[in-house]
Amino acid sequence: MDLEARSLQPSVQANLLAKLREYKSNLDNLKRDVKMASLADFQSARDEMLESGTSDALMASKDQRGRLLMLTERLNQSTDRIKESKRTILETKELGVSILHDLHQQLQTLLHTHDTV
Repeated sequence: MDLEARSLQPSVQANLLAKLREYKSNLDNLKRDVKMASLADFQSARDEMLESGTSDALMASKDQRGRLLMLTERLNQSTDRIKESKRTILETKELGVSILHDLHQQLQTLLHTHDTV
């Protein structure tokens, strides 16, 4: 359009070039508006996604925290059961040693009685 307007007569050319500059200015303004609107849409969409991602992350974090607490409780219960089992084993061992000691004394008594007879 610019080339065509420059090739016309000077009286018409000035008028057309002025209109052409006005149209180019309007086009630049519209392009800028479209760009800003798309950036605003992009920014709002981005913010929305980040907010939903944050809430999803918080929910996942709460779920993980709940599972972690549950597993920690189970681990503590297992540890308590192991400690109780160890205590029972030690008591059983002491009882076994005591019984063996008693049996040894009874054997000595029987052997002494046998020798006496």
